Amino acid sequence: MITVSSLSIHFTGDDLFSEVSFVVSDNDRIGLTGKNGAGKSTLLKILAGMQEPEKGSIIVTAGHRIGYLPQELTPSSKRTVWDETLTAFHEVHRLEALIKELTHDLGNRTDYESTDYFNKSALLSESTERLHLIGAGNMNSEAEKVLSGLGFETTDFTRAMTEFSSGWQMRVELAKILLQRPEVMLLDEPTNHLDIESIQWLETFMTSYPGAVILVSHDRAFLDAVTTRTIEISLGSIFDYKCSYSEYVEQRMERIEHQMAAQTNQQREIIEMERFVERFRYKATKSKQVQSKIKMLDKMERIEVDGVDNSSIHFRFQPAPHSGQVVVEAKNVVKSFDEKLVLSDLDFTLLRGQKVAFVGKNGEGKTTFSRIIVGDLAATQGYVKLGHQVIVGYYAQNQAAMLNPNKTVFETIDEIAVGDIRTRIRAILGSFLFSGDDIEKKVKVLSGGEKARLALAKLLLTPYNLLILDEPTNHLDMQSKDVLKSALLQYDGAFIIVSHDRDFLQGLTEKVVEFKHHHIKEYIGDVYDFIEDRKIQSLTDLEKSGLGNKSAMAAEESVSENKQQWEKKKELESQIRKIKNQISQIEDKIQKHEAELKAMDEKLAMPDKYQQEIASGELYRQYEHVKREIEHRMAEWELLQEQLMEFE
Repeated sequence: MITVSSLSIHFTGDDLFSEVSFVVSDNDRIGLTGKNGAGKSTLLKILAGMQEPEKGSIIVTAGHRIGYLPQELTPSSKRTVWDETLTAFHEVHRLEALIKELTHDLGNRTDYESTDYFNKSALLSESTERLHLIGAGNMNSEAEKVLSGLGFETTDFTRAMTEFSSGWQMRVELAKILLQRPEVMLLDEPTNHLDIESIQWLETFMTSYPGAVILVSHDRAFLDAVTTRTIEISLGSIFDYKCSYSEYVEQRMERIEHQMAAQTNQQREIIEMERFVERFRYKATKSKQVQSKIKMLDKMERIEVDGVDNSSIHFRFQPAPHSGQVVVEAKNVVKSFDEKLVLSDLDFTLLRGQKVAFVGKNGEGKTTFSRIIVGDLAATQGYVKLGHQVIVGYYAQNQAAMLNPNKTVFETIDEIAVGDIRTRIRAILGSFLFSGDDIEKKVKVLSGGEKARLALAKLLLTPYNLLILDEPTNHLDMQSKDVLKSALLQYDGAFIIVSHDRDFLQGLTEKVVEFKHHHIKEYIGDVYDFIEDRKIQSLTDLEKSGLGNKSAMAAEESVSENKQQWEKKKELESQIRKIKNQISQIEDKIQKHEAELKAMDEKLAMPDKYQQEIASGELYRQYEHVKREIEHRMAEWELLQEQLMEFE
């Protein structure tokens, strides 16, 4: 258990946290949420003992170990993947050495009644029990299972850590924490360096983990699958919800609505009491009632509405210039790095306005192929051609790291802005939450989220008809991801998205391209259509990781639950579309009937010309019939509008 009491910390004169208190129980599954810069990573560092608070205390139950995975790390190990992973068992080695020493010592003693002998015997028993608890006899099989689950092939185990990218080395760091099985696990954006398959495996692992878990993630699907409690950090305070992220969003809005209603009622009551006091303050006959009202006002606990930080990025991509029908054409593409084959005989076509997602395990060639399309890399064989008048906007996976750290935010945009866009630099930066003195900050002092926003802002400076975005949601908070997704949904050009974020990809693309074993396979629809088509019921379908039946069943249940949630969402979207279609049809009928009324009004205005129809009463009957039809249709329209509001 962890007890946090009156925690306070300040950055640049502002309260990051102010008098924050909460308790973490032994089996809690907590998701930390809040905007970039709210203090999520700082709180994890404080809980991990990596940073000291300015005020307050943190008490951890004796014997509870804390495992901490930072958001960014610079691994420096020269060991093999396997040897580095086995360093996770340093406690096993320590206990084995201690047990060996105690056994030898106690075996050579005869002072069985002494306090020292009793204490060492107790330590031996305790150490043996602990060694059994952490599964010392299954070290190798556990290490293999976790490494495979996180995407490593068996052939990778003997390769040096230095042969892998920083993202893959971060996977080894995550594997070590999972294998150590600490009583409290602190994970800062653990999915940033994982692909969809590995994320699903990690979900399964985390849901059955016996200790407490506190994690920061901007992956909604992952949070909903793993967490049962959500702590929001906002404006220096925390708000604790005993539910997953999606439920928290709903409860948060309900709570604020109730608070606002209660506050309004209380303010009305206060005004009435104050008026009574002012009106009868000097009347002796009302003195007792006046004093009673004053005491009530003094004792009244004023209702406050939880602070809501409504600042969020807002932008739209510039309209896409016209291009040829074929935007990208790739034929027989082969790409090798020295002896390592990455892509083989790859054919791919992207049409004007088409939306495509690249998915698959890391290292299968998604980024490599993206860079070939952009022109950063050359194909070893085959060719990639861009269509007529295609202009490519590229957001690299390490785009934020490619920014010049010594330039200011304003200089970063100003150096590439041309023409009329130069007059809008401050407005563009403002839409990405850079205002006032923020635009004079050096890039090197920006947070990961701020760098990501600045890199995205650069994409607005030029109109593109092809966007290639490689992991654009890394480091973006929930609201920023929603804004980016909305902008992409409105974008009229073609785009390719490389992402592992299922919630972000849902409904965004019309085709998914899976990269696997040097080749690609195309699936029509979005990421959940892909998952359904691939029938991913366990991670063994994609990873062949050798998980036991229990893990496979758990994975199947996890995927099944995600699928049910997705199917519910699809059903809701279908209902909304159906209602909107009905509303549109009714509006057409109303418009038609109104046109009929207008025509009859014109006839009634010319009785000489339409004397026979008017005299027979037929025109009046038609007129009344059409009026009733309009009233009937309007009633239907209002009912459907109410239903639509409820669904939305």
